Amino acid sequence: VDLAESGGGEAETGGSLTLSCAVSRFFNNRWPSMGWFLQAPVKAREAVASVDKSGRTRYQDFAEGRFTIAYDNINLTLSLEMNSLKPEDTATYYCAICGDDYCVSRYAADYWGLGTQVTVSS
Repeated sequence: VDLAESGGGEAETGGSLTLSCAVSRFFNNRWPSMGWFLQAPVKAREAVASVDKSGRTRYQDFAEGRFTIAYDNINLTLSLEMNSLKPEDTATYYCAICGDDYCVSRYAADYWGLGTQVTVSS
């Protein structure tokens, strides 16, 4: 498996969850950017946050200030720390490796994990 997400689950409004994505060693130092995306039922997959090889991070407006993305290049793990969760954060979260330097569009993703479900109750 190239990308394997974990850490999803249930949380209450205002709670926290941290998602992890184990990255295959094949991809180490071979990716321009990596990111997290979410997909709610009957909605398109959308970007949450991304990090490029220089370490620059980008966040969508709804994630700014609440979520933190990080890549551990020793343990080959991409993480997403989510705080102050809201019911509208409920979705399946996917990690992705992108072929551009930004990873802010689902069309830029070359590889996807299988996803992990996050459910936030009100």
